[in-house]
Amino acid sequence: MSVLSRPEFHDEAKAFEHVESILWPNGPVCPKCGSVDRHYALKGVRTKPSKKNPNGVERHGLYKCSACRSQFTVRMGTIFEESHLPLTKWLQAIHLMCASKKGISAHQMHRILECTYEAAWFLCHRIRLAMASGALAPMGGNGKTVEADETYIGRLKGAPVKSGGAHKNTVVTLVERGGKARSFHVDTARMGNVMPIVRANIAKESALMTDESGIYRRASQDFASHEFVTHSKDEYVRGNIHTNTVEGFFSIFKRGMKGVYQHCSEHHLHRYLAEFDFRYSNRIALGVDDGTRAFIALNGVKGKRLTYR
Repeated sequence: MSVLSRPEFHDEAKAFEHVESILWPNGPVCPKCGSVDRHYALKGVRTKPSKKNPNGVERHGLYKCSACRSQFTVRMGTIFEESHLPLTKWLQAIHLMCASKKGISAHQMHRILECTYEAAWFLCHRIRLAMASGALAPMGGNGKTVEADETYIGRLKGAPVKSGGAHKNTVVTLVERGGKARSFHVDTARMGNVMPIVRANIAKESALMTDESGIYRRASQDFASHEFVTHSKDEYVRGNIHTNTVEGFFSIFKRGMKGVYQHCSEHHLHRYLAEFDFRYSNRIALGVDDGTRAFIALNGVKGKRLTYR
């Protein structure tokens, strides 16, 4: 038996039951008025007949609220709302994106799900939105180490090719050793752009590890300690001082962006960063397997809408 043989991936009714059990652990909630006990299930309701479905399609998971008289399903108020794709295909897509360490392209998704490329592209971006944690709590803490580094990816629109990374998109990533990653797309790798992010996202009690970049030259004033390695002198590890963890994250990120996605516009880069942050922060080394990762992603679909425009 394959993982994708599970009932919720092929039976629409089971798919609704699966999503409801995650998003409504204490029972259905009306998204319009918030009522939790004044509703009832509508059985046997079908959509209007069409050329493709002359008898209509059964509307699974449909409820009616007695308080505000509105009809609703678990899709409302989530990334699934207004989607014509069956919930079974959504669950398959979420599992595939969560289980693919370096991502899965929209072209591959449209071939697997047998939907249009445009639908697959939009679906993937909405799943990335669900993966974005929006965490504000500082990383690290007393006795913990956080590594910070920058990398360059893609090409800025209309920018002439130059040596170095001046014509590329700049990404700053913070990785807590043995913990999570948090990435940011910034205009340029300058102290004025990077250090406010570092200060806002890392606890002051943390030990900070970087390379010799001048961006971090005043970082010792803000953290318990600041150590760095001098890459320009071929120094990459000095005892416990290194940036190998964050560079390992960049390795996975770039292999995915170049080998799987191949191209990413500046406009959407933050969504891809959220995807790679999510998988890294919920990796098997932290005790999170593919199924649990998909469960966490499903918990993130609430209250998030993304239109195609």
